Amino acid sequence: ARPVRLRAMTAVITPFAARDSHWVVQEHQRHYEQGEGFDARFSPLVSRILSDFAERNDPQEQGWVARDGAARMGCVFCMRHADGYAQLRLFYLVPEARGRGLGRRLLETCMAWARAQGFAEMRLWTHASHEAACALYQKSGFVCDSSRPVQSFGCDLVEQVWHRTL
Repeated sequence: ARPVRLRAMTAVITPFAARDSHWVVQEHQRHYEQGEGFDARFSPLVSRILSDFAERNDPQEQGWVARDGAARMGCVFCMRHADGYAQLRLFYLVPEARGRGLGRRLLETCMAWARAQGFAEMRLWTHASHEAACALYQKSGFVCDSSRPVQSFGCDLVEQVWHRTL
């Protein structure tokens, strides 16, 4: 078999806009419910996170969407946790964008924003099954603080909490 050559990705990262909301929810639902077996409780959680983000209209919070032409390729959000740290949320890349450096660019954009807003620390919650994302977090200076088996969204998962100093 001949390797498939992917065209160069010329993605630009732009601030999240309300018109991106449906795509963020739809992509999370498609990937996590269809691809990973999460149950129907997952997409309402994503909708709630976006709704809270919009309602707060907090100047210390921001989201970004990566686009390659007209196509949305990924997203990430920096949100202020009640305990005063920056929280990385809703980090996602479409499958065809993975392994091409775009996730790193989104993560770096989010961390730079958090630093500029005066946050001293960033935390995130994920699952151990997201191996590529966890490898990226580790390469970017995050440390896994805790790891525990859980039953979430109808699946047996290993929940992890990661942090890094900014």
